Amino acid sequence: MTNTTASLETRLFIDGKYVDAKHPERLTCYRPTDNTIVTDDVHVANQEDVDAAVAAARAAFPKWAAMAPAERAKILLKFADLIEQHGDELANLEALCNGKPTAVFKAYEVPLCAGAYRCEMHYAGWCDKVEGQSFPADNGFLKIVRHEPIGVCAAINAFNGPLVMCGFKGAPCLAAGNTMIMKASEKSPLSSLYLGKLANEAGIPPGVINFISGAGLTGALLASHMGIDKVSFTGSTATGKKIAKAAVESNLKRVSLELGGKSPSIVFPDANLDVAVQWCTQGIVGNSGQACIASSRVYVHESIRDVFIDQMKTAFEAAKAGFGDPFSKTTTLPPLIDKLQFDRVSKFVEEGKKQSTIVTGGCALSSEGCWMVPTIFVDPEPGASIYKEEIFGPVVVISSFKDEEEVLARANDTEFGLSGAVFSQDVNRALRVAGKLRSGTACVNCCTLVDLTTPFGGYKQSGWGRELGKAGIMSYLETKTVFVNMTY
Repeated sequence: MTNTTASLETRLFIDGKYVDAKHPERLTCYRPTDNTIVTDDVHVANQEDVDAAVAAARAAFPKWAAMAPAERAKILLKFADLIEQHGDELANLEALCNGKPTAVFKAYEVPLCAGAYRCEMHYAGWCDKVEGQSFPADNGFLKIVRHEPIGVCAAINAFNGPLVMCGFKGAPCLAAGNTMIMKASEKSPLSSLYLGKLANEAGIPPGVINFISGAGLTGALLASHMGIDKVSFTGSTATGKKIAKAAVESNLKRVSLELGGKSPSIVFPDANLDVAVQWCTQGIVGNSGQACIASSRVYVHESIRDVFIDQMKTAFEAAKAGFGDPFSKTTTLPPLIDKLQFDRVSKFVEEGKKQSTIVTGGCALSSEGCWMVPTIFVDPEPGASIYKEEIFGPVVVISSFKDEEEVLARANDTEFGLSGAVFSQDVNRALRVAGKLRSGTACVNCCTLVDLTTPFGGYKQSGWGRELGKAGIMSYLETKTVFVNMTY
């Protein structure tokens, strides 16, 4: 296992430099593969450090905002190139404290992060394409609508996709002319902190992007800071509400929230079962279910219930072969992030055994580490916690249904609304049902997809606002109307 920790960067990156935190408090990161310590020296940003990062970002903002869009794009393209060139190092860092398989990380997360910054795959190409509007001077006044950067922004990221979130939030923020303070999850900070080195090499001016680490207190300091103009948060709905409250009670800063989910997949009797099983399995087993869009509720028509469950059971049991050394090219699945999350998922599983019927899984893979076997429950009680609550683990609940009206009512009966899926070869029905799902994303004959070119976000308690696509960059811009008197 390639697990050297000799050259780890654990300091804060503020104003173009790695610096020690002002206070001696440190975070410990653990290997979820065996619960051993990776490092106990991750610096924690407290009030003085956050103040320093905000001051650096505010000082850098005027020049960065005024820079020619083509010049900003050139710098972001260089940053994207460097992220790809350092894919091995970034993958190794995530394998250490997140347990992510390096092969999967390099094939998926590195290209997504780099692609967000790159022109052809997104935001560097938007630098010079944020257009305004003008309206006729039919009443003697020409009306011009323009878009301007918000100012200093903060990103508070989750553990399950730290590098991807650096792209999803950082790329549109910087492309729009803002500056940013990026806080990594305390559970997986190493890849984010490494990006400071690449930012300097790319020529991003000091203060334009700052990378800090810390736990909930650091996030609270960002959300309530009077010098920050916008905060973007990815994480649980409960924490998202705290972020929103702090933002409102401080300076009414702009807020984007990408929160929890309990995404339904609906399988009709005319669906291609092989396709449905493949997607529904990957949609909950991928990343060991640690995804807000995980396909954690599956509704299958009663006429194909038994055969579908049998095929899902086979697929889930085969998926266990993907566990292993994260540095091995054949490993495709990680453990859960840490013992706290493992214990949380285990508690849901034990409750589920009392409220539902278990088909496969429901136990740890081994006595060492945080490995949870992919688990299927069927026919849960209506109020079962495994059916209602976000688990964030490889646990799916399968229920049967009789007709379209019934399944739509049940699929939409949730506080969440992030993603959903329909499996059917009847295109009219598939599009009709997709249109009635109360979710920010609806997939047909696939599930749990995100694309850089299209908006991503949720209905209901799955969040506020959208990331990605044109909506992503617009969320980092203020709208201004200019009136010009044409009558004199």
